[in-house]
Amino acid sequence: MLDTSFKIKDLGNLNYFLGIEAFKNPNGISLHQRKYTLEILKENGFFDAKPAKTPCTPSLRLNNTEGTLLDNPKIFRRLVGKLVYLTNTRADISYSVQQLSQFVDKPRDSHLTAAHSILRYLKGSTGKGLFYSSKSSLKFQGFSDSDWATCTETRKSITS
Repeated sequence: MLDTSFKIKDLGNLNYFLGIEAFKNPNGISLHQRKYTLEILKENGFFDAKPAKTPCTPSLRLNNTEGTLLDNPKIFRRLVGKLVYLTNTRADISYSVQQLSQFVDKPRDSHLTAAHSILRYLKGSTGKGLFYSSKSSLKFQGFSDSDWATCTETRKSITS
């Protein structure tokens, strides 16, 4: 029907769109951003870095007062922006990136160090992504873990 109303072109199966790679097989579809992840690592000098097992230290508490202000905050902002886009297929870094994104207005060296920790984690897990099975029934689940005002700056909940 669309073809009769509009001039469209069938480009075939989805393989790559907006930095997201899609692979379809009989078991389902896999979405990941491996190429985009490798570009981020290379751009920031972490292509040959030693991989980390976790994106951040669980006890790490970032704030607006510790550390010195960055001379060039654009580097941090650009990196965090790229990491935010990477969370489309990498839910495992969502919390860490969300923590960093609170400090893009006045980033400090401690924030950049935390961002570098995420990069080292990505180095060891470049191929991770999302897999949607074609054989399972659709089941939507949600979970909320309210942090009860753990933001040290505003005393507000940041995960609710």
